[in-house]
Amino acid sequence: MGKNFTYVDNSNVFIEGQRVSAVTLGQAESIVDAMNRRIIDYGWRLDYGALHEIACGQPDEIGAAYLWGSPPPGDSFWERVERYGFRVTTYERNVAGKEKKVDVAIAHQITKDAYSGVIRKGVDEITLVAGDKDYVPVVRDLVAGGHVFDVVFWSHAARELKEAGSSFVSLDKYLGVLTKRWTPKA
Repeated sequence: MGKNFTYVDNSNVFIEGQRVSAVTLGQAESIVDAMNRRIIDYGWRLDYGALHEIACGQPDEIGAAYLWGSPPPGDSFWERVERYGFRVTTYERNVAGKEKKVDVAIAHQITKDAYSGVIRKGVDEITLVAGDKDYVPVVRDLVAGGHVFDVVFWSHAARELKEAGSSFVSLDKYLGVLTKRWTPKA
């Protein structure tokens, strides 16, 4: 029986989930409208336990579950995410507040695991939870080399990324399960 190795770009899946929620709530006409007008649902929060179940599978099927992101200073959030079963790696944002290193770190870990034999070709599966086309070269290379590579993301993931993987699973149908509402304290 093969194992599933899951790699999650936290900011990517979280921010785009806020955008999908905004469209669902009628705050924007479409994803394109939400992107163009920078509309997101600030009250939407991702249920990491639900994401872990959807992306990683059953406990006996999990080879590894990684999640990368950039923490706000002094936040215990990442410790909570680890309790859901993810191995967390964080990088500080740059001076302009932009997230850096995450895409490269994810691509590096995937290729390292695949080429070192941690992920067994033809037996195990790779799951990427991200939607931007920066990952396309890695996905294409591993699929061409015989790896099963699933892409899991919101339906507006980059077309090239969806086509590069062995399969694509849209998180849109799981929006309700993945939603954990948040209301700021007054």
